[in-house]
Amino acid sequence: MSAEASSSRYPEPSSLEQKLQHLDIQEPSTEIQVAPPASSKSLKSPLRPGYGTAGTPCTIKANHFYIELPNKDLHQYDVTITPEVTSRAVNRAIIDQLVELYRQSHLGALLPAYDGRKSLYTAGPLPFLSRDFEIRLVDEEGARRRERVYIVIIKFAARADLHRLGLFLQRQLEEAPQETLQVLDIVLRESLKSKYNSVGRFFYSPHLGPERGLQLADEHGQQLHIDLRRGHPIGYGLEAWKGFYQSIRPTQMGLSLNIDMSSTAFIKPVDVVQYVEELLDRNLTGRTLSNIDRVKIKKALKGVKVEVTHRGNMRRRYKIFGLTEQTTQDLTFLVDDRGTRKSVCQYFSETYAHNIRHTLLPCLQVGHPQRPNYLPMEVCNIVKGQRYTKKLNEKQITGLLKETCQRPKDRQEYITKIVRNNDYNDDLYANEFGIKINEQLTSVTARILPAPRLKYHDSGEQKDCFPQVGQWNMAKKRFINGGTVNHWMCINFSRSVGDGVIHGFCRRLVEVCQGLGMAFAHQPVLPPLTVYPEQVEEVLKRRFNDANAVISGSVTDLLIVILPDNNGPLYGKVKRICETELGLISQCCLQKNVLMGKDQYLGNLALKINVKVGGRNTILFDALHMRIPLVTDMPTIIFGADVTHPAPGEDSSSSIAAVVASQDWPQITKYAGLVSAQNHRQELIEDLYTRREDPNKGIIHGGMVRELLMSFRRASGYKPLRIIFYRDGVSEGQFSQVLLYELDAIRKACESLEPEYQPPVTFVVVQKRHNTRMFPNDHANTRSMDKSGNILPGTVVDTKICHPTQFDFYLCSHAGIQGTSRPAHYHVLWDENKFSADAMQSLTNNLCYTYARCTRAVSIVTPAYYAHLAAFRARFYMEPEISDANVDGRGGGRATRALVPGAGIRPLPALKESIKKVMFYC
Repeated sequence: MSAEASSSRYPEPSSLEQKLQHLDIQEPSTEIQVAPPASSKSLKSPLRPGYGTAGTPCTIKANHFYIELPNKDLHQYDVTITPEVTSRAVNRAIIDQLVELYRQSHLGALLPAYDGRKSLYTAGPLPFLSRDFEIRLVDEEGARRRERVYIVIIKFAARADLHRLGLFLQRQLEEAPQETLQVLDIVLRESLKSKYNSVGRFFYSPHLGPERGLQLADEHGQQLHIDLRRGHPIGYGLEAWKGFYQSIRPTQMGLSLNIDMSSTAFIKPVDVVQYVEELLDRNLTGRTLSNIDRVKIKKALKGVKVEVTHRGNMRRRYKIFGLTEQTTQDLTFLVDDRGTRKSVCQYFSETYAHNIRHTLLPCLQVGHPQRPNYLPMEVCNIVKGQRYTKKLNEKQITGLLKETCQRPKDRQEYITKIVRNNDYNDDLYANEFGIKINEQLTSVTARILPAPRLKYHDSGEQKDCFPQVGQWNMAKKRFINGGTVNHWMCINFSRSVGDGVIHGFCRRLVEVCQGLGMAFAHQPVLPPLTVYPEQVEEVLKRRFNDANAVISGSVTDLLIVILPDNNGPLYGKVKRICETELGLISQCCLQKNVLMGKDQYLGNLALKINVKVGGRNTILFDALHMRIPLVTDMPTIIFGADVTHPAPGEDSSSSIAAVVASQDWPQITKYAGLVSAQNHRQELIEDLYTRREDPNKGIIHGGMVRELLMSFRRASGYKPLRIIFYRDGVSEGQFSQVLLYELDAIRKACESLEPEYQPPVTFVVVQKRHNTRMFPNDHANTRSMDKSGNILPGTVVDTKICHPTQFDFYLCSHAGIQGTSRPAHYHVLWDENKFSADAMQSLTNNLCYTYARCTRAVSIVTPAYYAHLAAFRARFYMEPEISDANVDGRGGGRATRALVPGAGIRPLPALKESIKKVMFYC
């Protein structure tokens, strides 16, 4: 192998340097200068610079349904309910009764739509400006059935301006009238709330599952159909309910109703004993609970509503707040003022003739914590329709995904059926407000962008390639820059993998890496070692020191770690110790993959190992030849940023922000990065730029953007003269806030490096959590789809279903594997570099082919993907107990640093400097 093929330097350095020398690099004096904004009002998103024309035109369908704008006079009224009610369900019950009693006599026969809180909307004015109503409502929950009296004040607030909405849709206004859109959204959701369990814009029902039922005859011989449809069990007391998402969106074609299928977890409506048995996965007859069991049950049942079954037709409902310390057979309570006590078992036997069977289980504590009621588990049923909001385990997630993972043709049929069943054009509220909906999916003209040409090393049989349908392979190719592994070792934590298997696996892995162009030593520094997982910290540190002693004057380049399939916190511990304490690159492998030892698996490991040790797998051909618009003409740095939040139910854990940035202009393939812990569920990235005063050193500048700009200068030899910032994880409601704060932080970071240093910035939000889906126009035409039945990779849409005026587009950059592909939605919030539609769309699509860990185009732009991996990896540093089911491929991170602890923020351990220099997160 030639020295060039095995080095981690650029290929053909002399020709590349000549090209760089002939570039006209702008000096700071000629840079574009930008003044920082004073407020969000001065930050206006750029208008669409035109439509893209690149690619092959095609027609697809989208799950958007055209809405005819109503011609009604919409009025908004403030609603005040006294005494104040926090429950939306109770508020709705109050207003429903008000409408039923007074619609004809006092409301002018109008049918109002209500948001469940403070606002009520009508199509036309009510016959008053303000009026009080007295409503009596029976409270069925709790120990006593009682009637409550509420005073409802309805007062005129404003008129919803449909005219402004029309002007916006005609592109004569820049800002959408959100209040008017909200009114129409509420109107179309009003009837659905009585048919489905509603969760925000999502609606669920067990009756949306497969048809199941019984045909019976009544006493007169009439056929009766009993519906037996229920949610699909997903384990541990939960079931999946199918449903749909619904939202009104302003688009280029006008108003659109976006509808998509959905599925979520609900608690099974069974008796509590059955639920607890499923939760613990064992029969509880005659068994007591351990303390661990009690904690698990209490956490799962807290806040759950139950109804009692021991009082005949009187099905009182209660909310659980805890469990008793004593078992049911030991629990007693006072029955009079003389101190007489009675056991719960005795009370139920004497009062309700009910003999408690599960006497060794604790009782449920329900009602008010200061005045608790005690109920045996077996006399309580879980109320139907309670969504499970806590963290799901892997089995439950798999079961839930099976419900929603439908092929495009099936998903399209499901959505069409939902629209047909909801019968919007016959809906009372839609008719009241004059809303008409086209029940056909929207046909959209799209374009299929070509895949980029990829460059591999000239020593390989294939020096470059054109990916086919979003994928390619490494056959007859060699890495553009093969990394070097002179010193390595292997530690095995799995008792199921013998020494012979370990030696054979390592030998084959070395051969595969060498065949792809890496310089990889044949033998490890020390023989492979098999140890127990409990010894992980001691063994890693001792083995690392022993290896360094053998190779005195050098360092260990790589540690191969074999883990059990179910390894709990072990993966996280290995990564934390190696990356923050030892400065050692590691590659973890699951025992099942080691035992099978497939060639494809070894090839995938080689992709990751090569970039971890400083190599590069491939680069864009156009980058090598300086042909990427607004990237290769001047030193350009591309950022990716993301924030990940703790799982549901974790109320105190910090959120993790991650920022990565390209280092190897003009190839834009290597990304360094940093991560930072910040306040719980804070979406703004707080550590982009920091400034603090030191009594001795004066003002100290810092922050992730600043450090990455400096890192780019050191790595490439150039100062970035253009910034492209891809920001993941931002919802539409946060656009202006994130842009205002983070753009300002980017500018301050630049200025802190050099006065008046303000390179032009393009700020693009990347969204995956949206509900637009795209389908082939003809599912019978195999040439218009990939093998999974999805639209072809590279499909881009910037018309019809996109924003009326702003610069956004949908891009399905990847080939589907299973289910329906979700296109990424890119929204350009700021653009001082003046990208054309084609330039931005092509750059974004091409970057999706530079992801190092596989030979497939990925679903979101690579720097944003890397930022997500970085944030996920950092959580292992904070919470090493997190389990990772696929340690070969999941999890990843960027260079991190210790933070000054803030209120409620645990600092991250600092990464070793040697780790920061390489793509260790892959």
